Amino acid sequence: MFLSKPYRKIASDGLWNNNIVFGQNLALCPLLAVTGTATNGLGMGLATLVVIICSNGLISAARHLIPSEIRIPIFVLLIAALVTLVDILMNAWAHELYKVLGLFIALIVTNCALLGRAEAFASRQPVRYALWDGLMMGLGFTLVLVTLGAAREISANGTLFANASLLLGHSFKFLEITVIHDYKGFLLMALPPGGFIMLAFIIVSKRLIDRKLAQRKAIIKIVTPVIAEESV
Repeated sequence: MFLSKPYRKIASDGLWNNNIVFGQNLALCPLLAVTGTATNGLGMGLATLVVIICSNGLISAARHLIPSEIRIPIFVLLIAALVTLVDILMNAWAHELYKVLGLFIALIVTNCALLGRAEAFASRQPVRYALWDGLMMGLGFTLVLVTLGAAREISANGTLFANASLLLGHSFKFLEITVIHDYKGFLLMALPPGGFIMLAFIIVSKRLIDRKLAQRKAIIKIVTPVIAEESV
């Protein structure tokens, strides 16, 4: 069953066009700080995904009850409560990952993307759209975290999702892969400067893909009327 146009638009914005990192240039602090490995990126992405889905849904459901004059403080308090809950649950059920991510879980509160989606979208849309927007924005952010973490981990250590079973649980053991055997490593990619460098490559790649897609659309727009006239 195909998604209707509003759902497709929200999905394309969250995953690509208006991605938290690529489109909005937000959440760069946790993005660069925790993506030393793909495992850390996945853990941080899933935590943010849960918070943004729940915050969007709750804010949308209560949008008619929240006074506009104090909506921002209410949004912040609601997001803070959800982050605290996720922080406690991670400490209890994924303690090894919690120790690695540390302070950055609590700092999800300061992620402007969550507050931005609450203000720009969730507070103005029905619950079903708000939940879908939270899911797509969260998945888009998680995708960038994992992609950046994977690129840095492979170039730094030659591995992918190292220690996933220790940090995320034994069921994630299948993710652990040695991509390059007998690799001596490239330390720069494991350090903060490596995060900036790799993120630049990923953003440039995204821009090049967008340019190619735009050129293709332009060609199709020009060629289609010509073909239609010839067929007549």
